[in-house]
Amino acid sequence: MRTSQETGAGWFGRSVPRVEDDRLLRGEGRFVDDIRVPGALEAAFLRSPQAHARITRIDVAAARALPGVHAVFTAADTASLKPVINEAELRVPQGLVESLNPLVRKLPYPVLAEGTVNFVGQPMALVVADNRYIAEDALELIEVDYEPLPVLVDPDQALEPGAPLIEESWGDNLALEVKTQVGDPDAAFADAAAVIEEEFFSHRYVPSPMETRAIQAAPGAYDGRMTIWSNTQTPHRLRDHIADSLGLPTDEVHVLAVDVGGGFGQKGIIYVEEVLIPYAAQTLGAPVLWREDRNENLVAASHAREQMHRISLAADADGRLLGLRDDFVVNFGATTMTGLVVPYNSVVHLLGPYRVPNVDIHVRAALTNTAPTSPYRGAGRPEAVFAMERALDRLARKLDMDPAELRARNLIRPEEMPYRTGLRDRAGLPQEYDSGDFPALLRTAVDMVDLPGVRARQAELEHAGGDHRLGVGFAVYLEATGLGPFETARASVRPDGRVRLALGTPSQGQGHRTVFAQIAADAIGVPMESIEVISGNTDAIPHGVGTIASRALVTAGNAANMAGKQLRQRIVDAAAELLSLPPAEMTLEEGVARHTGRGAEVTLGELIAAGFELSETAYFRPPGFTFSSGCSAVVVDVDTSTGQVGIEQYVVVHDAGRIVNPVIAHGQVTGGIAQGIAGALYEEMIYGLDGQPVTTTYMDYLFPTSSEIPDLDMAEIVTPSTMNELGVKGLGEGGAIAPQAAISNAVEDALTPLGVIVRRGPLTPSRVRDLLREATRPTTT
Repeated sequence: MRTSQETGAGWFGRSVPRVEDDRLLRGEGRFVDDIRVPGALEAAFLRSPQAHARITRIDVAAARALPGVHAVFTAADTASLKPVINEAELRVPQGLVESLNPLVRKLPYPVLAEGTVNFVGQPMALVVADNRYIAEDALELIEVDYEPLPVLVDPDQALEPGAPLIEESWGDNLALEVKTQVGDPDAAFADAAAVIEEEFFSHRYVPSPMETRAIQAAPGAYDGRMTIWSNTQTPHRLRDHIADSLGLPTDEVHVLAVDVGGGFGQKGIIYVEEVLIPYAAQTLGAPVLWREDRNENLVAASHAREQMHRISLAADADGRLLGLRDDFVVNFGATTMTGLVVPYNSVVHLLGPYRVPNVDIHVRAALTNTAPTSPYRGAGRPEAVFAMERALDRLARKLDMDPAELRARNLIRPEEMPYRTGLRDRAGLPQEYDSGDFPALLRTAVDMVDLPGVRARQAELEHAGGDHRLGVGFAVYLEATGLGPFETARASVRPDGRVRLALGTPSQGQGHRTVFAQIAADAIGVPMESIEVISGNTDAIPHGVGTIASRALVTAGNAANMAGKQLRQRIVDAAAELLSLPPAEMTLEEGVARHTGRGAEVTLGELIAAGFELSETAYFRPPGFTFSSGCSAVVVDVDTSTGQVGIEQYVVVHDAGRIVNPVIAHGQVTGGIAQGIAGALYEEMIYGLDGQPVTTTYMDYLFPTSSEIPDLDMAEIVTPSTMNELGVKGLGEGGAIAPQAAISNAVEDALTPLGVIVRRGPLTPSRVRDLLREATRPTTT
């Protein structure tokens, strides 16, 4: 990996091996399913086999009578529970209300279906039994009668006048609508030398974490409180929601987000299952465990990505962008899980790092009879980048210009930073890019991929004929990171002299215990190995938001830095008091406070033994978003006889500000790109017109392994953030944003001489063959 990251004398910037890996690699991880509470019962859900139907009868008598069954809950038994609403995600900032007045409807989601079911997989009943086997047997004994209702899976059809209604009280299926405009787009398009109009579709797929959703609830465990073990990304929000649902004081609910096998956004929201399991435990007075099986995860956990963009670009004769129009539709599925989050992320990332003076964007979201959608690594950004970067390639073809050159002419230059786009950001403030060098990203990628060499090879292959075609594609992106409103860190010296750093951001594999220890070690002045990082525990820190939206490093990292510096000062003051020396003459290095002139010193453990309380809590509130950015360049070989797409080279150049741990950053980017490649070439969640999911197991939902992911050529540039003291930016989602666009651009580049236009993925062999057949099919008039 090429890097320009400086490494100083401290821990910041060093490729320290992950401290969490040894325990996990030895099989000593503690996931929810590993936690065996004595007397725990197990739960299973009856899920709807119908996409849209009225429930005319549900009979659970036989299931309740089965030996080993402790309870069967239906909607009638859970009437006291409020429907689930993800309030934090559905909240509309006042700045957006005042400037855009968006339509954002809330659809309370019943914990168990009552009256109607709206998608295959919706929970209808909950069985709690001695074990999962008995619970599953009981599900088979539940009798349900249905009256089928019309089914909608296409969001465009759902928005048509007179379409069947999913929520009858609304009168239509429009869940969200936002319009925004910058400049005079009509004049820009009227004056343009070149205009392209296209439709690009981002298909639906599933986050598929290695560990599916799981939760265990124990009422009165050990201390009389409700204790929850969960693999949630937002433990404090889950705690608050459970407390509210069960009518408990917040401090009587203790949530522990233990080891988590991947989240990717799917575990960042509140689900009905996370309310029902604690409710069942409270009702039965016994611990209850539920873990999702893979089929449930594919059909009932949240899906992502599905958007249809109808986008137009206008440019002058030199290829400089004059205007953009985009009218796009988002499929929300059967309910409104997260409101503006994904659609508006697409809006504010659509322009990317390009200078576009005139803009008209209109987005609508529709309800359909499919599984609900929510953020998935990238959260609206991959969809926007796919539409914009594909449109740029189509414009380049029209102008007979190399796509890389078109991008270079339109990228915002470093001297223009901070740069305002004219849009409003997710907080409702004027959108401003704080720092970045977008031309350097593209130049570096062009050099690394050897664009002239690729073009020469491409010409040779075309001249020689044969089945193999070479193509190169680019995608430049940016990402608003560091979502607020705050994050908390508490740094405390323990009796043994070690430091405990408690954070509100749990880890799902990102390496938090290493990275945050590096930050705190430098801030406090202690060895990194003496710091213990605790996260995902609502007792360890009273308030937190969670690990979502590429925010943990920016928010929790800066909170850890603040708390560490405050603790350092407290330690120095305590040492000076104990030694009767001036604080200004004391130093703190490697966990020892010294007065070098007099040779006096004291350890942290000695300060604690002397009765000093050494603890500090800090809250970091980001003043705005900080922007990460990157460029992917991909060289592909397309076999026109089989439709197989092979990636010859994948180059990624990223900028995430100052990097705390380069090897962990490399891993984060690699993982994101792997998921992006999966969406570009393999994964798709398919529904039939009857609303039945087709790809419900890994036998038919095509999921790549490590052998399908190529080695990456990675480079890094550093433009420190101006929005926080550490100069850091978010990184976790960046790798996943560009692959679909870059790979699709490369495939089209390879097949352009054959008349192929790529408008959607995944680019499976069969789809590539279909594109080739359509391109060569005679046009009839």
